[in-house]
Amino acid sequence: MSTSKKAYLLMLSITVIFIVYVLYTNFVQDPQATAFLSHKATLKRVLHTEIWLKVMNIHVIFACMAMISGAVNFSTAILKKYRKFHRMNGYFYLLSVLIVDVTSGYMAPYATGGKASSMGFNLMNIVWLVLTIIAIVKIKNKQVNQHRKWMTRSYAFVFTNLTIHAITSLLHDGVGLAYTTSYTIAVYGSIICLIAAAEIVIRTVFRKSSTMC
Repeated sequence: MSTSKKAYLLMLSITVIFIVYVLYTNFVQDPQATAFLSHKATLKRVLHTEIWLKVMNIHVIFACMAMISGAVNFSTAILKKYRKFHRMNGYFYLLSVLIVDVTSGYMAPYATGGKASSMGFNLMNIVWLVLTIIAIVKIKNKQVNQHRKWMTRSYAFVFTNLTIHAITSLLHDGVGLAYTTSYTIAVYGSIICLIAAAEIVIRTVFRKSSTMC
């Protein structure tokens, strides 16, 4: 099995496991997001919980959709057999990114950590959308190799939530920093980590002539 195929299967496994975890946590274990909202006790604006939860649910669902559609489109086997599906699925990925960005924009002012975290989320949303648009422009210009590289950079951001919570846990539980401080650092740290991770994949796993699956 090639290195690229192993990397694809690993990414696919992580994606599936994380989606199951996210859906279970948000819709079964804690549908009212009690644990998450407990860290928002110092908000400077009124949080309309019912509306926030609805927006959060939409955010979670389309974040999962982006993870699935993006993962599927990295399969060369599907690309070769179902080009039209690949194209339509790519636009669905873009739609999912847009919805995730819009819902994130609504929730950003209520982010744990206040304005600092809010600005970080807005920056992240802009970066993710720009990377995705560049990927689309590249394929429109028939630059297939560049398209896949920019899609790799874009797709890295579907793991934003996972990365933020991993860094937060490391700083809060491991180092002992306050949860709010840890979360704020994690928001900005995740941007750096995800961009770095994408570049590592492009330079070590991705090959111009390789297939992902």
